[in-house]
This record gives sequence, structure tokens and C-alpha cells, in this order.
Amino acid sequence: MIEIVPTILTSTVEEYRHFAERYSKFAKRVQIDISDGIFTPAMTITESNIWWPTAGIVADLHMMVSEPSKHLDAIIGLKPSLVYFHAEASEPLLPVFERLHTEGIKCGVALLARSFPGKFTEELKAADAALIFAGTLGQQGGQADFLQTEKIPLIRNINPNLEIAWDGGVNMQNVRALAHLDLDVLDVGSAIASADDPEQALKDLDAEADRPGVLI
Repeated sequence: MIEIVPTILTSTVEEYRHFAERYSKFAKRVQIDISDGIFTPAMTITESNIWWPTAGIVADLHMMVSEPSKHLDAIIGLKPSLVYFHAEASEPLLPVFERLHTEGIKCGVALLARSFPGKFTEELKAADAALIFAGTLGQQGGQADFLQTEKIPLIRNINPNLEIAWDGGVNMQNVRALAHLDLDVLDVGSAIASADDPEQALKDLDAEADRPGVLI
């Protein structure tokens, strides 16, 4: 069964608290998006502003940052389960992964639409997870780019043990199609965050993903 994970993307501490508290009541896992305003045009809240309830919540970080090394101390202090850094960052990822692994934190490689997995073979071999980004970086509510599904077998061939996640444009119209691909996680932003009842929205997405057959 595929795992559907709500994401939090915000530029204000107040809105972050709203979603963190709300999601903690029903979600087992969340992804928190952090942007430095350099890797993406918009800047989000920083690591110093985030937290999550420790009981029963698995927290992942999606770090949309140009210089991962500048964020390591803050990340280690937070003790997330998994941290994605972008293959397109301005620094090499292998030393970053090495340090995080010594702290018991899993590491992931995030790939933008323009990036070919074969260019980042060493990073993917050293990682625990891969994130196929198929939306608009730094924004929620984008449209899924299904051409990115071609990366799934390429990533599996490089490292068959990776957890592979999809981030971008997941909604009720396409979740079943995505769930029938060789993916492990679907990260969902606005389809849950913008719903009148986010908990029910997650339940509906889970139910649709579990339905047999493929509908695009």
C-alpha cells in the first residue's frame, strides 16, 4: 500500500502552528518544506521556527536550499526521520549524508523535473530515499507532470532499496493512477491543506488510492 503524507509549506509561524497542530491529530507522518529564498524564489519559515508533536508523528524535511551544510546543525537538533536535499544544490551531498547518517537521520535525494537520475548515481546509491518533484517548486496547488514517472524505473535500477516519493499535484483525480506506479509515498499539499476537512480529505485520498484499476 502506498503511503500518503500531508505536507506543510508556509512563510508564517502562525500558519505553520495551525497545520502542525491540526495534522498531528490524524496524520502519522508529515513532510515539512523549508526554502531559503535562494533555491526557490519564495522563502518559507526556517528550521528554528518548526516543531512537531513527538508522540506518534514521523516528520520528514524537504530542504529546498542552495547550501545544505549551513542547515545541518539545526536539522540535527530537530531529529527528523528523513531529510531530502536537492541534487541540484550548490554543494556536494555525500558529505552531508555522511554526517546525518552518523546522527541516525535518513537522507533523501530530491530531483527537479529537469534532472536526469543517471547524473546523480553516487548520491542515489548513498541515500535512503528519493523524491521525484513533479510540481512547482516552493508552491502548493500545482499540476502533476506525469512525464516524471519515467524516472521511477531509472531510480530503481540505480538503487532498488530506495523509498521513492512523488511530490507535486496529487489530487483525487490522479491519486489512483499514481498509487498504481512503483512508488512508496505520495506527498500531498493543497489537496489536503485547502480542504474544508483535511482529515476527511486524507481518508478520501487513501480510499481512492486503494481502489483497483487505473484511472487518469
